[in-house]
Amino acid sequence: MTAPHHIDAPSPWIVRWAPLVAAGGRVLDVASGSGRHARYFAQRGFTVMAVDRDAGALVGLEGTPGVETRVADLEGAPWPFEGAVFDAVVVANYLCRPLFPHLLAAIRPGGVLIYETFMRGNERFGRPSNPDFLLAPGELLERVVGSLTPVAFEQGVVSAPKPAAIQRLCAARAAPDAVFLT
Repeated sequence: MTAPHHIDAPSPWIVRWAPLVAAGGRVLDVASGSGRHARYFAQRGFTVMAVDRDAGALVGLEGTPGVETRVADLEGAPWPFEGAVFDAVVVANYLCRPLFPHLLAAIRPGGVLIYETFMRGNERFGRPSNPDFLLAPGELLERVVGSLTPVAFEQGVVSAPKPAAIQRLCAARAAPDAVFLT
C-alpha cells in the first residue's frame, strides 16, 4: 500500500542515512511514486532504478539524468530484479511483507537498506489504517535479523510531515572485509 505521492521533499530519515551509500552506487527506489527519493539520489551522482506500479506517477521522472524507471506490479507479479544487486534499497511509505526476502537479497555486500513506513497506531491518524499495511512493534527490525546489521532503528509517533505512527530502519550488509567490534 502506498501513501499519496504528494510530498516532494525526500524523507529526512532517508537523507540522514544516504551518506552510507557507496559513492556513485546503484540505488533501488521501491514503490517510488513520483520519485522524490530517486531525484534526491540522482542529484548526488547515484544511478537510480525507480520502480512503481503506477506508470503515471513515474512520468515525471522521464529524462531525469541518472534515473531509469520501471513499471512493475511488485505485489502481483514476479520480482522484476531477480539476481540484481544494489548499493542501497530505499523504501518509504510502502509495505508488502512478501517482498522482504527480495529486498534483502538485492543488497550487495557493503550496501544498505533505508526503510520508513507506517506501524500499528497509525489508524488513529488516518490512512493507512488497514492492519495489513501497518508494521507490528519492532517488526521492521526483526525482518532484517540474520541478514543485515542494524545501524539505526526508530519507532513511534511523528508530527511531520503529518502526524503518523512509523518505524524507520537503516541496516547494512557487511562487506567481505568488514570488521565488527564486539
